[in-house]
Amino acid sequence: FITSQNHGFAIDTDSLPADWRPLFVNVNDHSNEGIMHQSQPIFTAQFHPEATGGPTDTEFLFDTFIDMVRETKANAGTPVSVSRAMNAATKPDTKVHVDKILVLGSGGLSIGQAGEFDYSGSQAIKALKEEGRHTVLMNPNIASVQTNAEGEKQADAVYYLPVTPEFVEEVIRRERPDGILLSMGGQTALNCGVAMNDAGTLEKYGVRVLGTSIDSIKATEDREIFAAKLTEINESMAPSTAVKDADAAA
Repeated sequence: FITSQNHGFAIDTDSLPADWRPLFVNVNDHSNEGIMHQSQPIFTAQFHPEATGGPTDTEFLFDTFIDMVRETKANAGTPVSVSRAMNAATKPDTKVHVDKILVLGSGGLSIGQAGEFDYSGSQAIKALKEEGRHTVLMNPNIASVQTNAEGEKQADAVYYLPVTPEFVEEVIRRERPDGILLSMGGQTALNCGVAMNDAGTLEKYGVRVLGTSIDSIKATEDREIFAAKLTEINESMAPSTAVKDADAAA
């Protein structure tokens, strides 16, 4: 899970009583992030499960707790195993295994793709390299951090080409990546990825979209679809109407 960890202290798991065991462990420094009782419906989390403004991977912990309380009450006070409750709530690993990944870079600075996408793209490349993945970058902006000639954030191959469907297909044909990242390059990369998906290009070469899916990109880019999605989940929003020109908006 991705969590919003923000603490300077952790439990020494070697000192836990016999009925307690670790529940969450930080994969970076291996510090304890939560413990659980092996027979009583008690568990802890050393992070913010609701992660307001951050990742919501562990928001299910609240539902798990409520379900444990209800089931314990229904069973005349017989406690529910935390392990069983967690196994029922946890989703299976759906990690996609790919070897070579094409990253669509930030390109020139403009509205919708400013310097923050240079940062996010370079961090994505760094993370992919740490995972041992071969990375290919497309970015025509030679002044970006992503396109530095040296450094840990440098891709294995860099193409100083415009991020357009035609040029991206040429790179795919040459490099044969099995995955592509669209969400690290700003508006141009998103538009390009959607166009290539709709044209069947990504399916033609067997390239899988990693991270934000095409459906999610379309839902967030189209105001009308986005409003409909919010309505589906009963989320409050200001009344709005999607228009395509100035006359319709008048």
